[in-house]
Amino acid sequence: MTPLSRRAARARRRYPEPVDPDLVPSRPGRRPAWQRPGILAAVGVGGVVGACARYELGLAMPYRHGAFPTSTFLINVTGSFALGFLLTLMVERWRPNEYVRPLVATGVIGAYTTWSTYMTDADNLVRDGHPGVAAAYVVASLAAGLAAVYAGTMLGRGRMPRFVKRGED
Repeated sequence: MTPLSRRAARARRRYPEPVDPDLVPSRPGRRPAWQRPGILAAVGVGGVVGACARYELGLAMPYRHGAFPTSTFLINVTGSFALGFLLTLMVERWRPNEYVRPLVATGVIGAYTTWSTYMTDADNLVRDGHPGVAAAYVVASLAAGLAAVYAGTMLGRGRMPRFVKRGED
């Protein structure tokens, strides 16, 4: 395992739980992350990759009006899983790098998942006279997204989550 940077070592001593290195106070006089050109480029490159992946999945699973929006549902749930898994690895296991989180979490996964399409799909279902499908979609997306983040986080920590308690055989 590679040694930690001074900043990451300071964060580990100061905070008992794992902390995102981007949240540790930076050196005085340093610009915030959103003002640094390298960070902006990482978010932009990641955004291109994530948006293209979402677009291709949307084409592969066309949406029928009035039906459950399966493509948006799967995109958001898989993105939630990936976000939980990768952020756990970035914060708890990997050596901090100022470009990895903006590239992967903000760029790729931020562009891959889609809140606006999720809400638009739900609104269109209600407008088209399918409020039951809309309610099921909203509740299922929220529940599956939370479960996926939990599963990704546990997998990132090396523990497989148990959603169902196993009976004794």
